[in-house]
Amino acid sequence: MGKTIAAISTASGVGGVAIIRVSGADSLKIAKKTFRPLGKTPVENFEPYKMYVGEIDGGSFTDFGMCVFFKAPRSYTGEDMVELHCHGGIAVTRGILKRTIELGAVPATRGEFTKIAFLNGKMSLSSCEGLIDMINSESVGEVKAGYYLYRENLCKKVKKLQDKLTYALAYIDAGIDYPEEGVTEDNYDVILEALNEVKSSVSEMIGKYGTGRKIKNGVKVAILGKPNAGKSSLLNRLLDYDKAIVSSVAGTTRDAVEGEIDVDGVKFIFSDTAGIRESEDEIENAGIEKSIKILNSSDVCVVVLDGSQKPDSDDKKILEDTLGKDRIIVINKIDLGVVCDIKGDVYVSAKNGEGVDELKSKLLEKSFGGKIDLNADFLTEERHLVALKETLKSVEDAIAGFSVNTADLSAIDIHAAWLSLGRISGETADEAIISEIFDKFCVGK
Repeated sequence: MGKTIAAISTASGVGGVAIIRVSGADSLKIAKKTFRPLGKTPVENFEPYKMYVGEIDGGSFTDFGMCVFFKAPRSYTGEDMVELHCHGGIAVTRGILKRTIELGAVPATRGEFTKIAFLNGKMSLSSCEGLIDMINSESVGEVKAGYYLYRENLCKKVKKLQDKLTYALAYIDAGIDYPEEGVTEDNYDVILEALNEVKSSVSEMIGKYGTGRKIKNGVKVAILGKPNAGKSSLLNRLLDYDKAIVSSVAGTTRDAVEGEIDVDGVKFIFSDTAGIRESEDEIENAGIEKSIKILNSSDVCVVVLDGSQKPDSDDKKILEDTLGKDRIIVINKIDLGVVCDIKGDVYVSAKNGEGVDELKSKLLEKSFGGKIDLNADFLTEERHLVALKETLKSVEDAIAGFSVNTADLSAIDIHAAWLSLGRISGETADEAIISEIFDKFCVGK
């Protein structure tokens, strides 16, 4: 018989309601000793999935709350599970948790409830990753991308591809075991068609990783320009609060200042960098060097030019350094009149906010090629990308192998592709990968 685990499943701190979750064979037995129902139905006769009102024994105190029993296998973990809903408070929740442990439960480790669900076949590994992505999400895009994984949509795609590979392997095996039904050059097309379908689907999924990564992690935007071009004022206007120090003294920003906003459900992470110019100030030069590193790691760069002045050598150097990058040229300070003769993508006044909404739209366009459909299926996890790239290589090797090898040798590559796909769902993932994923979870989930 496996252990029974318990944990507080709601965020720590003061709140209206908290939940203590208990999972395992003894969960109902522990609930019987902890919960005194207000009605006539004893705990052992609780109807599953129904809330009961009563008193909760916290050892040295009593709380009034509710209890619900989830019967295996129709529970989150696939085991018998009980939830005690008490008043939210640090002393209350810790006291009730302590009482469940005194009665035989073991404190749950990080992500242990979800790991048990995975091991009991209630969730795929990719679904578990989607769940933690949803919990940690800070934008609508992240929530939707996580939900795509959580609802097994990626896993279903992967299993369909595995089925095609299984079909190809079975076809080859039939030729080996039953030569009279053999796989010959005359019917290679049946296998090659299946492999090419897998190749096409996997290539399409890999192609969506760039967009998926930005949706999950946010779009990194470097704000560049010479000192006093209005970069800090523009960042403050975008964030709608004063994050960066604004001064008429050139070189005030010595280090990168970061801030985040949500644009149509996508998180944008801005870095207001030190002004890039020639300088003899050692500290300012350190900031400029960091600005260049931020530029190189950004998804989009916003080059801010002072529209009230003619561009000088520093402006031209920045424009030269950002050639080839996904770049938006912003002409700032239009409230002072525009004399800058460089054509901008957006004209703004950081002082009064004019043009800032247009800049946000331009950021979406530059990052995603236009308006983005957050309901589409995107690849968001680097682990999945690696597995799909390995799958693609194995499938390509198998296809190429048919022209130079016997079919049974190509079967080795096909099997390797099947195993790579299995790492996404968790069918072939090793313990190290599984542990790494569940370490990202909080205790109680």
